[in-house]
Amino acid sequence: MNKTFLRTKLTPIIAIILCYILYLSGYFQMTIAALILIVASIIEYKKDAFKSLGFQRKKVNVKNLFIIAPLLGIGTFLFYSFVMLPVVTSLTGQAIDFSEFESFKGNLPAILSLLIYVIASAAFGEEIVFRGYLMRQFTKFFGSSKISLVLNVLLLGFLFGLTHAYQGISGQILSGIVGMYLAVIFHIKKHDLWFNIALHGFIDIPFLVCLYYGWI
Repeated sequence: MNKTFLRTKLTPIIAIILCYILYLSGYFQMTIAALILIVASIIEYKKDAFKSLGFQRKKVNVKNLFIIAPLLGIGTFLFYSFVMLPVVTSLTGQAIDFSEFESFKGNLPAILSLLIYVIASAAFGEEIVFRGYLMRQFTKFFGSSKISLVLNVLLLGFLFGLTHAYQGISGQILSGIVGMYLAVIFHIKKHDLWFNIALHGFIDIPFLVCLYYGWI
């Protein structure tokens, strides 16, 4: 068993198992999972670790990050709120469970703290874990054919939905769909993680505004 095999094949498997054990323990934090996978990327890719995740300097584009991503993010949030949410809750017969966020309504200091947490955990953490690492590792192991891409998007969308189980079955389904959508965007944008992070953030920010004013 040579060093290359250990570094490129065994390292990601061990890293993913560690994240799964963390998830089963009940102490799962997306930021911790992201750090584990960043370390795994450093072991595997060394100086190209961040590039392997999609953090590429040439991809940093002001127009993409501050015009296209905000417009697409807000548009996605509106479509989520006025189309996807009513349809899914109608099909499941269960309202999405946002009770975990109840204490943030009308609480400005709390909502600002939540904003920082969401940027770190959701925008950065979830995009590093699901798109930057897991999606690209899936492609490395199973190829980049159309069938592989479809399975990649579906599987990681399903897992993304599972991490939002606290929102009930409707929340899991909706989060799974959003996860698949973000995976497709990541593919279309040629693995530009900066864009995905910005897009994810601008989907979540309108949610926090609505949450603060008690509109959801």
